Amino acid sequence: MPQPLSPDRLEAFSDGVIAVIITIMVLELRVPSKEISDMGGLLQILPLLTVYLLSFVQTGIYWVNHHYLTDKLESVTHGILWSNLGLLFFLSLIPFATRWVGMRGISSFSIALYALTCALPAISWFVLSTAICRHTGQPAAASPLKQTASTVLYLGAIPAAFLAPNFAPNIGPILALSMVALVALLWLIPPRKLTERTRITSVGEHSHNDQR
Repeated sequence: MPQPLSPDRLEAFSDGVIAVIITIMVLELRVPSKEISDMGGLLQILPLLTVYLLSFVQTGIYWVNHHYLTDKLESVTHGILWSNLGLLFFLSLIPFATRWVGMRGISSFSIALYALTCALPAISWFVLSTAICRHTGQPAAASPLKQTASTVLYLGAIPAAFLAPNFAPNIGPILALSMVALVALLWLIPPRKLTERTRITSVGEHSHNDQR
């Protein structure tokens, strides 16, 4: 009989790719030339630092939730493997968009591009999560409403970046970045199911140690 495919390689490969994505982003942080004062140089790269922080947090959130999602797996299917590759591909575009903002500055197009590269992993995450939940027969830890709201905010940030009313012509990119940051804040709060699972596991381990 053919043996089921183990999820170990999927998890190890995903961890490695996400680690490389974070490494690439930090390598893009360059110290300004000596002709610029220290404070002036810091102010010059402040937009890139802000977007880098946001990109790092988002990538970290995907890594954490990917761990919870694949923790249910005892085997993987062909569809899960390709869905996971799709997620990793779109995550790998985040450093490109982050660098674009750093090179071109905060503008309507650069932030719209950044929002798009944030939306694509969210869509692929929904595909991967659906494939894994169908395979395991267990519901996703995060509610469908939370996943849908995140995708809507990401996609909504794309046209929002081009808003330019007369009273505040630069409000669009700032609003779009705020919408992306709001998604990150939503996912920094762990789902109740995960909190309860962690608490039950901790209590169980504590009781087992007491018995010993």
